[in-house]
Amino acid sequence: MPGCGDLAGRDRVSAPGHVLVVGASASGLSTAEALRRKGYQNRLTVLGAEPHLPYDRPPLSKQVLAGLWSPERVQLRQPAALSTLDAEFLLDDPATRLDVAERAVHTASGRVLTADVVVVATGLRPRVLPGQAGLRGVHVLRTLDDALALRSALLSCSRLVVVGDGVLGAEIAATARGMGVAVTLAGPQPAPLAAQLGPLAAGLLGELHAENGVDLRLGAAVTGLTERDGDVTGVCLADGETLPADLVVVALGAAPVTEWLADSGLTLDNGLVCDSRCRAAEGVYGVGDVARWHHETLDTVLRLENRTNAVEQAGVVAGNILGEDRPYTPVPYFWTDQFDAKVHVHGIPRADAEVSIVEGSTADRRFVATYHRDGAVVGVLGWNMPKQARLRRRELVANSALVEGKP
Repeated sequence: MPGCGDLAGRDRVSAPGHVLVVGASASGLSTAEALRRKGYQNRLTVLGAEPHLPYDRPPLSKQVLAGLWSPERVQLRQPAALSTLDAEFLLDDPATRLDVAERAVHTASGRVLTADVVVVATGLRPRVLPGQAGLRGVHVLRTLDDALALRSALLSCSRLVVVGDGVLGAEIAATARGMGVAVTLAGPQPAPLAAQLGPLAAGLLGELHAENGVDLRLGAAVTGLTERDGDVTGVCLADGETLPADLVVVALGAAPVTEWLADSGLTLDNGLVCDSRCRAAEGVYGVGDVARWHHETLDTVLRLENRTNAVEQAGVVAGNILGEDRPYTPVPYFWTDQFDAKVHVHGIPRADAEVSIVEGSTADRRFVATYHRDGAVVGVLGWNMPKQARLRRRELVANSALVEGKP
């Protein structure tokens, strides 16, 4: 890693006097908690762009959107528990610039926060369509406020179009159908999550959506939106069709929030580029969705967008801040809940891998599938069989199959 190679083998260091975590979501909070758990007793600050205390994002597209959970329920810790961290939380004040030499973070309100160590945990920002800004009836879903605004709109919606056939788009479509909303799911893939799951599991997911009344318009890219007097009226597809809508959710993925680092001198390439210790420069670390780090087992640079990674990576970052000098080499993992399907994925089940059903059956929609490349297991998928899938994950790790299945 340019600029970081001389850091990997350093000896254990003394604890820094002040650690500043930029980002008050799951990865930022988990870093703060791991530092305290590992015995760090000095000054600790968590800077957040949103006005809310740290909260969990996975329930936003499901329980919160459906109205099953109140906003308070997604808080990761209650205020009393946060107070035991002895950390200063500075909220509703986005970072705007980082001076790496001084380890000084400038904020939108004019603050300048200096620290011995800065942890970048600024997460993601949703991608948008051209012409989307300012158009009424068009939503994204990333924050708690996004989820509450979308839920309010769904309660009076007659036709929703979800733009995006990945995990988030498919979850929103499933939740909205459960609320009784007429839903169309649009995207370029042949089936929902085809790139992540491959044709077998993605095809089953498509069947599940269709059976539950989702109108699937897949295989054609979305090119834009139509409007009348500032209100959205439809979604334009590359094949010339226009899908009518009075509400649109754009779920085309998200980009790492790194704009505030543009003049920092750090390496930015689809995230904050870090070494195998999640270090971007001396005294600067990356964690969570924003961090793109060198995975030594895979021998590649990887960035993962999921809750599990946020917590696991935070533990390694905290340890390395305190001198443990450990590489971060996780087995990638994500899960999704849609209708009655709970899908758990371990490893890297590439779409072109050979798939075998090793437990259960697809007909019963309760099965475990393994993904093979060059004779090695590179991924495990459990469909309504989470425990069995987790056991198969051990086989994946034992065979070092990830080395054979580089992304």
